[in-house]
Amino acid sequence: MCKRLLVFVIVGAAVLAQAPAPKPLKLGSVTVSGSLRARGEAFDWFTPDSGDPSYLYSGNIFRISFSAKKENWDWNAEFAVPFLLGLPNNALAPGAQGALGLGGNYFAANQRNRNAAMIFPKQLFVRYGGATGHSIRAGRFEFMDGGELTPKNAALAVIKNTRVNMRLLGHFAWTDVGRSFDGAHYSFTNAKGNFTLLAATPTRGVFQVDGWGWNKTAFGYGSYTKPWGKGTHAAETRVLALVYDDFRDVLKTDNRPLAVRRGDAANIRIGTFGGQTLHAFTTKRAVFDLLVWGAAQTGKWGALDQRAVSLDVETGVQPAMWKKLKPWFRGGYFAGSGDKNPNDGTHGTFFQVLPTPRPFARFPFFNMMNNRDAFGMLTLRPHAKVTISNEFHALRLSNSNDLWYQGGGVFQPWTFGYIGRATNGRRSLANLYDANIEYRMNPRVTLLGYAGYAQGLASTASIYPKGRNSAFGYVEALYRF
Repeated sequence: MCKRLLVFVIVGAAVLAQAPAPKPLKLGSVTVSGSLRARGEAFDWFTPDSGDPSYLYSGNIFRISFSAKKENWDWNAEFAVPFLLGLPNNALAPGAQGALGLGGNYFAANQRNRNAAMIFPKQLFVRYGGATGHSIRAGRFEFMDGGELTPKNAALAVIKNTRVNMRLLGHFAWTDVGRSFDGAHYSFTNAKGNFTLLAATPTRGVFQVDGWGWNKTAFGYGSYTKPWGKGTHAAETRVLALVYDDFRDVLKTDNRPLAVRRGDAANIRIGTFGGQTLHAFTTKRAVFDLLVWGAAQTGKWGALDQRAVSLDVETGVQPAMWKKLKPWFRGGYFAGSGDKNPNDGTHGTFFQVLPTPRPFARFPFFNMMNNRDAFGMLTLRPHAKVTISNEFHALRLSNSNDLWYQGGGVFQPWTFGYIGRATNGRRSLANLYDANIEYRMNPRVTLLGYAGYAQGLASTASIYPKGRNSAFGYVEALYRF
């Protein structure tokens, strides 16, 4: 059944992709736009003691937006209809083995239904903004930290979009539902830079198709982004502050014993302070780039003091030779701290807050928490419409006394949003090899394929002794109108 549904969705998406692009639809002064994303996903998860780690399903989302722009203000009312088909009903294992890939997460989050769908408001906001550079919007909207400004330099724009945006705050749009934020967003932009303030609460969604309600969490965010550089040197620097408060009565995910965690109902109140600096140097022979991103955290993790850090350093080169392939070589190292002692009064695990993990973990079996990631990337652009990218990640836990974490933050009131697996003192997690190809058929249609293979090491073998390796892939068609 699942395979037939998958074939139906893929074929239907391919037929849609061949359709001519329609003209923008106007209803008086109102513009109607939207998209349909159809995706077939395949998992071959690490081998559990029970349950089915190998399965296919179809995840899709239709979005339609009604918007209008006046002289000094505009509004947007967008509705989303995610529909999941053929979810696996046996992709959940007991104990630490847990959900066997994202199919198990979707199944569990949607009342254990194999097929699920819902309509809900994705965005619903009013924004005021004049020629002075000030703008404020209130209501429901999407937001990604790091996306306050788009650099004029092409290399910096790509790096920022793929390696900076949404590390801490994101709408998780890669999942088949995504999330939004309800609140207020102020922005001031001029030639010198951008100043942003945001106060909001995240909506439900991500894995559950019901995106109507709220979660009992809230955050405040502020940033200043400044473009700079001169001549052949282009640069941008951002500083940020993020205060997050989780006041749900829900079991926290950390490395303390279960009985201790059950007795800790205090709020999570964490302050995250950091930023990044981006640089591109253009010469006759190549374009060189550098990214340094970092953050430190303080506050309270329930009854514990939060003390955590993270750092990402990346560099790359685009040689002027091999013009037909336009290669871009990049590499770097990320470290997110872990907790060294579950029995002291400090929580040392870097908390990723409300990110979109997928840009930094294209096979999403890991995230930035208690993680060290040495990676290399190769991007090829053999045609204006085609981009091929390959990545290698050598993954290792920062601290053997902490957990192997997965997830991207709160998405429903009764689920913490992150899961953790104890690895029995092992640190080596996996080597990840993957490839992604994107074909932009025209401005309306994009086709995409991805395949990733995780070579499990000591940590994964300690939890999945019957099979430490895993694979994940999908094909996708996106149609915009």
